[in-house]
Amino acid sequence: MAEVVTSAPGKVLMTGGYLILERPNPGLVLSTNARFYAIIKPIHHEIKPDSWAWAWTDIRLTSPQLCRQALYKLALKNLAIQTVSPSDTRNPFVEYAIQYSVAAAYATFDQNKKELLHKLLLHGLDITILGGNDFYSYRNEIERRGLPLTPESLATLLPFSSITFNTDDADGGSCKPEVAKTGLGSSAAMTTAVVAALLHYLDVVKLSSLKDHWERKDVADLDMVHKIAQTAHCIAQGKVGSGFDVSSAVYGSQRYVRFSPEVISSTKVGDIAVPLPDSITEIIKGNWDHDTAEFSLPPLMTLLLGEPGTGGSSTPSMVGAVKKWQKSDPQKSLDTWRRLSEANSALEMQLNLLSKLAKEQWNAYKSVIDSCSMLRSDKWIEQASEPNKEAIIKALLGAKEAMLGIRYRMSQMGEAAGVPIEPESQTQLLDATVNLEGVLLAGVPGAGGFDAVFAVTLGDSSSNVTKIWSSLNVLALLVKEDPCGVCLEKADPRTNEITSAVSSIHIQ
Repeated sequence: MAEVVTSAPGKVLMTGGYLILERPNPGLVLSTNARFYAIIKPIHHEIKPDSWAWAWTDIRLTSPQLCRQALYKLALKNLAIQTVSPSDTRNPFVEYAIQYSVAAAYATFDQNKKELLHKLLLHGLDITILGGNDFYSYRNEIERRGLPLTPESLATLLPFSSITFNTDDADGGSCKPEVAKTGLGSSAAMTTAVVAALLHYLDVVKLSSLKDHWERKDVADLDMVHKIAQTAHCIAQGKVGSGFDVSSAVYGSQRYVRFSPEVISSTKVGDIAVPLPDSITEIIKGNWDHDTAEFSLPPLMTLLLGEPGTGGSSTPSMVGAVKKWQKSDPQKSLDTWRRLSEANSALEMQLNLLSKLAKEQWNAYKSVIDSCSMLRSDKWIEQASEPNKEAIIKALLGAKEAMLGIRYRMSQMGEAAGVPIEPESQTQLLDATVNLEGVLLAGVPGAGGFDAVFAVTLGDSSSNVTKIWSSLNVLALLVKEDPCGVCLEKADPRTNEITSAVSSIHIQ
């Protein structure tokens, strides 16, 4: 019963906001180096001889960053979960992840393995969850310390910093911590990490520690993690969303087309009259018709995220407003969606073309990226000294044009639906960003609103963008694209951080 540690990444939805809710519209989603970790080990190292007949097992859930611990009892007969601690420490995402992962083990094991599983569960489950700093806003903390709004200031924070100080409660009352987030999909990454750790710990799957998904051999195991994590996340949210955030947490960067909602909604999951292993068997055997294909940014391009400090947006309420508008004006909304879909496809096509050109004509590609990284885009075409360079520059300009089209249609949709998909403050920031040297794209990710903005920069131009953002009161985050999905880790990341900190002190 060795400790199991897994991690899953946060995401940025570059294209496909709103459209991704309906099949067959694709979305381009980049996974990031912001990762959520789950650590699982037994609570009791020995179990009493008479404990075999026990009907319940203990679960302890610890979130050190929130200074919270929740205690639960899990019924081994029907897998009902009961909280033993105060209700404000509950975490429905983790609760469903536990129930559905254990149910998946009971649903797939033969009698011998079920007996071993029962014995393992009697030792209890000690679960710790840790979110990388990038999931949370530390603007207030940086300002409180009098540090400049730069990624270098963020890097001075301890890994897995406490997130209880994001509150405006000046008299230090006992109000709940106001956790400000950066919009990277923390609940999906957390749910995926917990499901993956549990399924591995319970021997339902054998996860790889390989970082490159497209090289991995454990695809069937990843599919199992995906089904259980999607179901837990949907039931905890109370609705069947598009699922792109869980899919990227499992498989990494990708082009994603959602699954038919009926794969979850038509089952008996959540119906207490049906034994959980039975409804989870329905989920496992269901027709999961989502589509994922390999996608990542072309070489020598950098994803940048900036936090304007205007507070996050509530995605469900914005989606609700857009759906209401679709019903009230079907003709206009269909036309807007069609044009937005065309712009999304155009951007995808140009980015894929750039990846292809980079493979086929690396020297010309590198030369173009290097020179364009130092120029504003209106000067790029002047670099087209030969035909193969011209093709690369035209693809860059085509991508830039497509992104402007996406922003225009998203803004149109926001105005019509009465929600701030690209608020005026974000428009000014994005217009200023897209006109800087070496900037290819700038936009609001996902559903838009006041969350972080993103930019894609060429070559080494990102440091200049970071400086300009800082002068505009925008904090560039430490987040980068990282195509790796969920994986097994070798150790608790806190021991890794301590080791690397100590070794860097010795080196200095």
